[in-house]
Amino acid sequence: MIQEANDAYNAKDYEKAYKLYFELAAQGNADAMTSLGYMHQMGQGCEVNEEKTLELYTKAAQEQQPYALFNLAILYENGIGGVQHDQFKAFELHLAAAERGVPPAMYEVALMLERGLGCLQNYSEAAFWYEEAAKRGHLQAFNNLGVLYKDGLGVPQDDARTFICFSKAAEGGLAQGYYNLGLLYDQGVGCEQDNDKALDLCRKAAYAGHEKAKEIIKGLQEDGKIVF
Repeated sequence: MIQEANDAYNAKDYEKAYKLYFELAAQGNADAMTSLGYMHQMGQGCEVNEEKTLELYTKAAQEQQPYALFNLAILYENGIGGVQHDQFKAFELHLAAAERGVPPAMYEVALMLERGLGCLQNYSEAAFWYEEAAKRGHLQAFNNLGVLYKDGLGVPQDDARTFICFSKAAEGGLAQGYYNLGLLYDQGVGCEQDNDKALDLCRKAAYAGHEKAKEIIKGLQEDGKIVF
């Protein structure tokens, strides 16, 4: 029945999905509790209900449901959904979700370790979790791992790995990835210097919404150095 519920949800038949998830959740199905909690959070097939969302995520998290742990962590991380802001609780929940294979939780754990939020700052552990998230295709994790390799934080300084990480982030269309890769080409770090390639990547970053790239492109246009 859970597959039927998932299929209904993916088809945006929220009324049917809600009914099926509700029935399964009443039987103690943690996956259904998580999905039902999300529907209450987003107001899909029902009204937005923070209390119900929190109750369902908490129950599912007690069963160690990976995405319930992650979703609950987001609530504590931001102090929303009826809970107080608690970075320590958020880190604990993100770590539990990361250990159960949730890529965005791996990224959040890495970010918190890098910045020392809700935990002791630890660059080597941050690099480990960025790499785990990157292996699963998380673009921002590729980018942030590239920064660690560029600066030699928690890992040996490595221009070649920096280039690979930024390239992966750029290939996925990440604005920061375009920008960072462009800087490497501009400076000839980890690659042959190529100002045309650097400019092209800066344009892509600007079009993708990167504010600093927008400023650079605008400045070049105003100086008459580029036409578009």
